Amino acid sequence: MTDPVPAMLASVDAERIRRTLFHLARSPLPYRKLNYTLPGHDRCTLYEADDYLRAQLESWGYQVTAEAVPVQALRRDTTKPISQQYAMPLAEDPWYTAYNLYAERRGTLHPEEIVLVLSHKDSQSWIDSPGAYDNAVGTVGNLEIARVLQSFSPARTIRFLWCNEEHKPWTSVAAAEAARARGDNIVAVFNVDAIGGKPEEDIKAGRKTNVARYSSDEGKWLADLFQEVNETYKIGLYQTSIQASRINDDEGSFINAGFRGAVMVIGSEPYSDPNYHAPGDIPESVDADNVLMAVKASLAAILRAAQP
Repeated sequence: MTDPVPAMLASVDAERIRRTLFHLARSPLPYRKLNYTLPGHDRCTLYEADDYLRAQLESWGYQVTAEAVPVQALRRDTTKPISQQYAMPLAEDPWYTAYNLYAERRGTLHPEEIVLVLSHKDSQSWIDSPGAYDNAVGTVGNLEIARVLQSFSPARTIRFLWCNEEHKPWTSVAAAEAARARGDNIVAVFNVDAIGGKPEEDIKAGRKTNVARYSSDEGKWLADLFQEVNETYKIGLYQTSIQASRINDDEGSFINAGFRGAVMVIGSEPYSDPNYHAPGDIPESVDADNVLMAVKASLAAILRAAQP
């Protein structure tokens, strides 16, 4: 049987990734926030981003569903270092409705077994940052993976989720709790966030980094997939796998809900982009080649997980 992965990797479109990144983190949308509306517009920038994602997915034949979650914007504490200036909202602060967006390719052999691919689509609610690395790149990467897979028939169901993690509470928690309440059989979770983001020394060295971080033993096989596909398909990443000392927040929403086979896909660990959570997190600073390679590795690993 012919391996479908090489053709899939060849169809990943670097220029489409770049255009979509600039659309969501430069123009027409400088941010993706519930508490920021462009002058003359009647919808906040996060809703406008949702509209864009929905339109793209529907144009490829996906049915998109939305899950409403009440959230508040985080406050800013300027006494802290720039990367840590988020602060909890007050009880009297306004509430907003954020939406988790879902789309899926239903499995043909084991449709009840679900491979979940998620990324948070919102930028920071407490500061005006484009959030290019955090997390427009993950949003765009998962969107491109969905485009590539639009006509693919996986053995297991591949479900895409675009959630919101820069407001309070994180909407991935609502998604995980809803999945548990439904009795979903989620066999693998890929959380794609800040791919390509790395410290200055890696930037200067031209190193294309990618980290597969797992917080529970059940996630190790997913992290191992990244080593395997990077070598098999000669993607060229400086790929590492790390077991965290505790269940981390990012993949923890689903682990804590009982879905322990989870991996975080991120550019570096600890995450060390110099513009993390800052106004300087702009698309012009993104290492586009690194993002492209990480998207390809993620796609290959997802296909491995979806084809038992």
